[in-house]
Amino acid sequence: MRDQYIPFLMLFAFVVANALGFVVLSHFAGPRRPTVEKGQPYESGMPPLGSAHERFSVKFYLIAMLFILFDIETVFMIPWGAIFFARGDAVGRGPGMGFLLVEMLIFILILLVGYVYVWKRRGFEWD
Repeated sequence: MRDQYIPFLMLFAFVVANALGFVVLSHFAGPRRPTVEKGQPYESGMPPLGSAHERFSVKFYLIAMLFILFDIETVFMIPWGAIFFARGDAVGRGPGMGFLLVEMLIFILILLVGYVYVWKRRGFEWD
């Protein structure tokens, strides 16, 4: 039984050894020439404006959460589409096609309601 895990453990040990080896090697072999310019914060070639600890508007976080919400939507749609449009014996053993269609239509309806709600609350407008 333990013999089945030996290749995995060898690969895991190899990966960990490589990761640690590269970190140690870069620490000892990398050039170190600290200067004042290298110690300064970098913002796309421009001098930094203001403090790095500024407060962000709640609108920023709302947009980020909306992106995640509608991005995850596609993650659920891809496997559904693969099952729904599959051909062959695998379709006959799973749930009925009508159930899959209704399930996805309800999912899209819930997302559409959320989209309309955010649109009406002007969540997509960036001021």
